[in-house]
Amino acid sequence: MAPPAPPLALLALVALLAPGIGVALPGCDNPCASSDVAVACQAESRCGKTPHPAAPPVELSLYYESLCPACRGFLVQQLFTSWLVLPPGVLNITLVPYGNAQEKNESGTWEFECQHGPEECLGNMIEACLMHEAQNFSTSFPVIFCMESGSSVTKNLEACLQVYAPHLDGARVSSCVRGPTGTALMHRNAQLTQALDPPHHYVPWILINGKHTEELQAQAQTSLLGLLCHLYQGEKPEACGGSGTPKAPGGCGR
Repeated sequence: MAPPAPPLALLALVALLAPGIGVALPGCDNPCASSDVAVACQAESRCGKTPHPAAPPVELSLYYESLCPACRGFLVQQLFTSWLVLPPGVLNITLVPYGNAQEKNESGTWEFECQHGPEECLGNMIEACLMHEAQNFSTSFPVIFCMESGSSVTKNLEACLQVYAPHLDGARVSSCVRGPTGTALMHRNAQLTQALDPPHHYVPWILINGKHTEELQAQAQTSLLGLLCHLYQGEKPEACGGSGTPKAPGGCGR
């Protein structure tokens, strides 16, 4: 059996101390391939920091309703701020605006009854249509944050679009809300909510990496950024140096 190959760093040392030996440094044709190769080939200053392999993002799904105070508090105080400070690729968010609503089929048309009344149904549909029309979470989420943090969720769409997504046509969102597309989107959200396992008992209902437990829920509502930093398996981003944001209200029971 052949003896194990000496470490690259040892070969580099031998080459420095006895250049006449002519030790060939494997991999020095590509000295920046890894941190070990960079050290062995004395190329650290040229290579800079060797990137670590990307870890999968933490997946967070939020089942909520647009006028629930606890939902608004979590979305504004915890979820949006965490998303804002974490670099791309660390957190992937799915928003499902429906919550404790009920749907019924009346003569082939889906109708919805929401916990906080018709205004909440309208807010849910506006946000669903906004995400549908934007086709880009980085575009739609700041607008939803703006709507949820304002005095009126349903009356702030145009103002929020002007600030956060001026390129997005508010008329298209309104047309979606008034037409069959908005109804279909709400029906899909109803199906997603009804398919939850375990079933939701309140909102906001939070799934982390596809799983809901009371422990994860409590941690997310207490300090979401700290939880995300703990769960992310990649190199910890700068924002994970510390967290500590206000605790959101408890929840809106069914």
